[in-house]
Amino acid sequence: MDTQNRTLLNEFILTGITDIAELQAPLFGMFLLIYIISVVGNMGMIILTQMDSRLQTPMYFFLRHLAFIDLGYSTAVGPKMLGSFIVKQNTISYKCCATQLAFFITFIISELFILSAMAYDRYVAICNPLLYTVVMSQKVCWVLVAIPYLYSAFLSLLTTIKIFISSFCGINVISHFYCDSLPLLTLLCSSTRDIELIILIFSAFNLVSSLLIVLLSYMLILKAILRMNSAEGRQKAFSTCGSHLMTVTVLYGTLFFMYLQPKSNHSFDTDKMASVFYTLVIPMLNPMIYSLKNKEVKAALYRIRKYL
Repeated sequence: MDTQNRTLLNEFILTGITDIAELQAPLFGMFLLIYIISVVGNMGMIILTQMDSRLQTPMYFFLRHLAFIDLGYSTAVGPKMLGSFIVKQNTISYKCCATQLAFFITFIISELFILSAMAYDRYVAICNPLLYTVVMSQKVCWVLVAIPYLYSAFLSLLTTIKIFISSFCGINVISHFYCDSLPLLTLLCSSTRDIELIILIFSAFNLVSSLLIVLLSYMLILKAILRMNSAEGRQKAFSTCGSHLMTVTVLYGTLFFMYLQPKSNHSFDTDKMASVFYTLVIPMLNPMIYSLKNKEVKAALYRIRKYL
């Protein structure tokens, strides 16, 4: 990278969500509220599943990590996005942009595979209940969490380094409200073919492989539920999967909407709306889904409130 490029890239300019002045204040208020609810909800879920002895099971172990991941990627993006509504020019330094991209990729990929691990956990609990504590031992649970973290960190570093060692042109305006890989690629002067191929291949692999694990797990779960003679047993099995199914549907629906659009309909404005949903709205919704639809979580909240 030459000296001129280095000088021009001390910082990037983020265009933010909108440049319409009348929308700045109401959007700031709305997204601030969403972010606060997300932080409180996910922090609360982490603390609750850690403190309550009755929630020391594999299911809540994975839920705690899901809350940590939701908190992570909403915080990687949220504060900077909120700042865009109150500053005249929304800039981000070169190093901070790379850091934001790296953390965001790490957390979003981790979420996909943690959701897959949660689906597998539900499969074992419903299809092999007598072996559940043996199959889903503490060691196995940590392996199922560690592998997604390590894999996503590797992929994040690979993508981030490939982008930021490339030559940027003079234009440093990112058409987004955070440093995302696709808008950054449009600023590169050097060939982006290799980076685009890496993003395409791994994005497809991550989405398809994690979703296949979820679908296979639920096919086997459905088969086991249909074989149950007890209506109460079937209802209980469905209720333990309901929250997870809702979370999976919302996240994968958003990601497939974003990545499977025809090229003719694809635009950064559409990406922004989808990004707002999975970076801020989904992390806010997940704790609500798991607390409102889960009797054990509600009981734990009641016990802690009573103790306080």
